[in-house]
Amino acid sequence: MSSLGQSSSLHRLHNVEKRIVRVLELAGSVMEELGNAQGPRAEAVAAHCREFMLSMKEIQTTLREEIKSACEYRPFEKCDYSARIANEICCKKLEYVIEKMDAMQLNIEDSTNEV
Repeated sequence: MSSLGQSSSLHRLHNVEKRIVRVLELAGSVMEELGNAQGPRAEAVAAHCREFMLSMKEIQTTLREEIKSACEYRPFEKCDYSARIANEICCKKLEYVIEKMDAMQLNIEDSTNEV
C-alpha cells in the first residue's frame, strides 16, 4: 500500500474511532434517559437511537471497506520475479553463446593448424 493510501486509510480509521466514541456517548445518553426518574422522553430516545443506528451503519461500511482494501491480494505488485527470470534467461543465453563461440574458436584453431 502506498504511503498516501496508507495515510488516507489511517485518517478514515481515525474518523471511525471518533464515531465509535460518539456512538458510546449516544448509548450513554439513552441509558440516562431510560433511568430518568420522570420517565424517558420518547423523542430524545428515538433521536439518539436513530443517530446510533446511522452511525453504526457508517462505521460498519467504513470498516468493511478498510478490511477489504487491506486484504486485497496483489501477488505481483512490486514483485521483481519477472525481471529476475528475464535476467536469468539472458545469463543462460550468454553462457550458451560463449560456449558456442569457444567451440568455434577451437574449430578455427584446429583448421588453421591443419593447413
